[in-house]
Amino acid sequence: MDAETLCYLPLHKVAEKLRNREITSQELTKALLVRIRQANPQLRAYLTVLDAPALNAAARADTEITAGLYRGPLHGVPIAVKDLCQTKGVLTTCASNVLRDWRPDFSATLVDRLEAAGAVLLGKLHMTEFAVAWYHPDFPRPMNPWGADLWPGASSSGSGVATATGLCFASIGSDTGGSIRLPSAANGVVGLKPTWGRVSRYGVFPLGESLDHLGPITRTVVDAAHMLSVIAGHDPVDATSLHMPVEDYAAACERGAKGLTIGLDEKYLSAASNEIGAAVIEAMRTLEQAGAKISSVRIPEIEGPLAAWIPICTAETAAAHEAYYPARAADYGPGIRSFIEYGRKVRGQDYAKAYMVREGFATRFQTLFETIDIFACASMPESALPAGVIPDDVNSLLGPNPLLNFTAPYNLSRNPTLSLPCGKAGAGAPPSLQLVGRLLGEAALLQAGAAFERASDWHEQRPPIDFG
Repeated sequence: MDAETLCYLPLHKVAEKLRNREITSQELTKALLVRIRQANPQLRAYLTVLDAPALNAAARADTEITAGLYRGPLHGVPIAVKDLCQTKGVLTTCASNVLRDWRPDFSATLVDRLEAAGAVLLGKLHMTEFAVAWYHPDFPRPMNPWGADLWPGASSSGSGVATATGLCFASIGSDTGGSIRLPSAANGVVGLKPTWGRVSRYGVFPLGESLDHLGPITRTVVDAAHMLSVIAGHDPVDATSLHMPVEDYAAACERGAKGLTIGLDEKYLSAASNEIGAAVIEAMRTLEQAGAKISSVRIPEIEGPLAAWIPICTAETAAAHEAYYPARAADYGPGIRSFIEYGRKVRGQDYAKAYMVREGFATRFQTLFETIDIFACASMPESALPAGVIPDDVNSLLGPNPLLNFTAPYNLSRNPTLSLPCGKAGAGAPPSLQLVGRLLGEAALLQAGAAFERASDWHEQRPPIDFG
């Protein structure tokens, strides 16, 4: 098997080869490190590459697997995490000069869980500064592999790019208004935003704490299930972590679509491009043929909730940066400075009003799941957005915002979502289908997503990247 094919294998296929000792973790890790050295100068997906630590971890994994001490599907598999996830003794910069020299004293809970499962950490992935919408001027932005002039998604852009181009077998992203789903859609991969509180946020630099979700970006739905199985679950040091049992997500992927009811609001979907809308509707036909029932529904009004997202997120961001801002304002890029400044001016009563709008929407949205199991829509309004789609300051996010139309509502409502390719790539990445589940309904999302992948091959498309 040539290196290109090897690096693009799905995580679950690599796991089988490692368990059967058809390949070693050291061989895998070396192949990916070579690929990163070749591609990263062009793609700029990684901010930090952990060559020696990764090879040491791979050697330990090989020793354990050979001795029969197999830890599970992530054992020996090279992955990477977004650079806001703390890693003990390793640079964690959040792509900002504010933290350019920060080496944390401990790792985030999800990093500890991934390493306990035997995963090999390749490095830290690029992102917009502190996970808002803009890159710091000193951190050149990642390149979308589907086109150098296209937007790579935000804020987990490096996670989307690295996963799409075979620079890791899976990655971790964070999502406060769309930052797992938008990079997944923009780069043609799978993104899973779990229920708020399903995955511990301890040791992860916050953006908006009541909105922040953490989850995997992968190349297949089954891979997302394996990643979620490791990082999900109660964490006693995270007060917002849900004390609920973790389901067998991999088993859910084998159930098929029969018995699921999926809701579709075609009026809501019409806010996406014709290409995206047609692809989502065709995906519904595919799932219907696979045994799902498709039902017409209407979601609650979202304009008010989307307007509420701004004061909530900006005020919570200002709170998260209180130790650094304004004392170190000069070290921030202009985009996030404008975002924090806006948040510092949000009055308490305005935050309270916005929060009640949020709670009203969240309550109304949950009633959809009295008659359906999953709600389907787009992940992003278009497949190919220009690199400069978000102008330079917070004013670009005020008022009606088509970019957040399909994402931010489900941060406000706290529901889990699954994004996956659902059509043929054109001017950019393939169209992306978003499935939204009831609270703690990740298993049903993975069940439907895996059934769709078995009935189609859209997830097998690769970006036309040339590392030369």
